[in-house]
This record gives sequence, C-alpha cells and structure tokens, in this order.
Amino acid sequence: MKIDGLVGNTPLIQISDKLHAKFETYNPSGSIKDRIISYILQSAERRGDIKPGDTIIEATSGNTGIALSLFGSAKGYKVKIIMPSNMSEEREQMMRTFGAEIIKVEAGDFDGAIELRDKLVREEGFFTTNQFHNPENIECHYKTTGQEIVDQIVKLYGSRNVSSNTVSAFVAGTGTGGTLMGVTKRLQEIFPKIKSVAVEPAESPVMSGGEPGTHGIQGIGDGSKFLVDLDTVDDILVISTEDAKNRACELASDGLFVGISSGANVLAAERWIEQNNPQGIVITVLSDRGERYMSCL
Repeated sequence: MKIDGLVGNTPLIQISDKLHAKFETYNPSGSIKDRIISYILQSAERRGDIKPGDTIIEATSGNTGIALSLFGSAKGYKVKIIMPSNMSEEREQMMRTFGAEIIKVEAGDFDGAIELRDKLVREEGFFTTNQFHNPENIECHYKTTGQEIVDQIVKLYGSRNVSSNTVSAFVAGTGTGGTLMGVTKRLQEIFPKIKSVAVEPAESPVMSGGEPGTHGIQGIGDGSKFLVDLDTVDDILVISTEDAKNRACELASDGLFVGISSGANVLAAERWIEQNNPQGIVITVLSDRGERYMSCL
C-alpha cells in the first residue's frame, strides 16, 4: 500500500461566516503531522539516508509520534519515540499499537526529550526527522497545506472573484511552528495583506514574553519558539487550557470531533475576528481527531 498517497488534500470547511478550517483529521493517522512525516521520510529515502530495517527516533508531544509510528510500520522502519510523561494515555497506546518503543522524560520537558534524542542519534546512529529544527517541516506546509488552501479558495470563490483581500488572516497554534511558517509564506504570495496569527497556551506564553509552563493543550506551546520567526508574526493570542477544552467539546457537539489544540485554534480565530472585523475570511486548522484526548476532556 502506498501510504504516502493518502496524505493531504483535506477539506477546507466553513465554521462560520468569516471562519474556515483545514480539516486535517482526514490524514491516515488522523492528524496534520502525517504531512511532515511523509514529506521528510520520502526526502530521506530519495537521498538514501534511510532504508527498511533502520531505526528512526523523534522527540514529540504525540501526533508526530503517532504519525511516525504508523508510517514507520508501513515502510518497514523501527521507531523510537521520546515524549514527556504528561501526554495523553490514548496517544501512547496508539504509538504502541503501531509498534513504536516509548521512552518517557519528565512532564513538560521537551528540551530534555530533544537532548536525549540527539544523544541517541550520536551514539547509536539512528535517523531523526528532527521536526523542531528541520526546514523541510516549513517546506512541506508551504508546498502542500498552503498550496491546497490556495487552490480551495480559488475553487470556492472563482478565480475572477479572488483578490488580495479575500483572506485576512491565518491562525494556528505553534508546536514546531512549521504549519504557521509554511502556510503563511504560501498564502502571502497570493494574499499579500494576510496577517499571521500565532496561538499559544496561556499557561506557557513563551512567544508573548512569558515563561514556559505545563499546560493541557497538547501539540502546541512546547516551551520554545523552534521554527517560528517572530519577525513574520503579526499577532500572538493566548488561550487557556480550560477554554480550549470547552471549545473542543462544543465543536464535538456540532459534529466536529477534534482535539484540544483545534479548540484553541478555532477560539483564537473567533476572538481575532471579533477584535479586527476583517474584510476577508480567516483560516485556521483542525489539527487532529478527538479520540486521543478522551482521558483529558
């Protein structure tokens, strides 16, 4: 089975009059992280950096680990995942189901997870997708997620009706920062007035100048800026864990069974719309499915 061919081309759905969202649960493992894992692994395979039977290791809060575990199993790689101990039980169970080995570090210690990953890469010669610092992460979202949004907007409105004002903002929570950076870069080429809006947890407002902290919006706010270039970000919105969970539950009641970071993205986009009354639409991301958070909601 060519699992790479199942990635992407996800729907762009309308949440409200001004808000649309890329529905990433349609990817094979159920999250947007399938995009970067497929993209980075294919690139490494073309270069000859990895071959079936090799071991791939990554530090992750969950979704990248789930995606890597699934793709690794399908492609014949061994997978080791290093993750903080405060991630959801469901995420860990999914990774183990796909055959991954889980190595845990202290709760919220993403820097420690990355340090351990790098140590094992040096000592054991494992391959890493290096999601937090790999420019292919940004490149993937520029070429796939961003381009899909452009194509879908043109199809939605008709090429004659699309202008530089059609899309006013792209709003996304930042884990690695790859989605925000890559999608914004592509959209700005078509909609030059678009605003780039980053979302982070109120309990860990690193981009806003605060200190990293433990929070419950898994997948974003991992304690560092990583791939985010703050010089290109127009606004930063903070969302509390409780508010993100509540919005995710409301979305579920409307038929969109998505995760906590999706609740944060939608709520931040709604607040940005209320504050700015944009001329065009705002786009955000429904990052993953909700079943991996049942023990947290």
